[in-house]
Amino acid sequence: MFRFACVILFLSLGHDIMCDMSGAVGNPTIVLPSTQATTLPPTTTKATTLPPTTTKATTLPPTTNATTLPPTTNATTLAPTTNATTPAPVPTTNATTPAPVPTTNATTPVPTTNATTPAPVPTTTPTPTLPTPSTGKYSIKTGNSTCLLADFGLRIGFIQGGKGQEINLMPNATTSTGTCGVNTSELILTSDVITIIFSFNHEVKNFRLHALNVTIKSDSGVDFKQANTNLTLWQAAVGSSYMCNKQQSYNITDVLTLDTYELRVQPFEVTKDKFSTAEDCQADGESFLVPIAVGVALAVLILIVLLAYFIGRKRNQGSGYESF
Repeated sequence: MFRFACVILFLSLGHDIMCDMSGAVGNPTIVLPSTQATTLPPTTTKATTLPPTTTKATTLPPTTNATTLPPTTNATTLAPTTNATTPAPVPTTNATTPAPVPTTNATTPVPTTNATTPAPVPTTTPTPTLPTPSTGKYSIKTGNSTCLLADFGLRIGFIQGGKGQEINLMPNATTSTGTCGVNTSELILTSDVITIIFSFNHEVKNFRLHALNVTIKSDSGVDFKQANTNLTLWQAAVGSSYMCNKQQSYNITDVLTLDTYELRVQPFEVTKDKFSTAEDCQADGESFLVPIAVGVALAVLILIVLLAYFIGRKRNQGSGYESF
């Protein structure tokens, strides 16, 4: 009986079992080699992949309980180690992702470029220029006859205390006085702020503005005063008027400038309270050069076309052909 059982175990478990025949019949012993018992843990891993062998291992009550099953259950506990390894990479990816984002935002605050923009032109922009001054009509009479006529808009530029300023002469708030003589005439324009004296000389056949004196009242109590008595401006023949419609700028002194608009003046030999024939300034004369040149060019083209027409007609008549 013992031999029969040993054969069965031998066939089912393989060559790793030995039967001891020396014992008594009633106490059979089965000896499992110690070397095989130590190699069971790797076989248990294979046992998980080979279910049929594990089912047969349960048929042996003593051997299946021999320390082989517990490690298999513990082997299953190794699975959480795989879980333990899985969460580690996840936070690492999350940990790396937030870092680059702020760095990009850190580079974006290039609003330093905006910090350079508020310094632009507003600080360097000059004060707005005054509007074009209104044209005033001024005259001086000796008795019942007018001896001096002047029409112009006037702007005065001056530097006081290192600061440049401009002021327009207001015709409605300005009064005109002066004197007329044979060789000299004087026009004085006075307002609440400005006093201007124009002095004209009669030299042989021409007249000119030879002196200008300007006084401007200041809120600080220090009046601005400048004069130039060696000018040669607004020159024309006596008996005619001087005219310059375009804006003209004159440097009277280093700190005084004068801008005129639609200027016309006649300080001598005024007849019938009207301006005589005007002599235009160089600026107005240059403005007429362009239309004159264009007119002359058109006239020349018309002449060339007419000459070509007549020449062509004569050639056709001299060809000898008769028309029926």
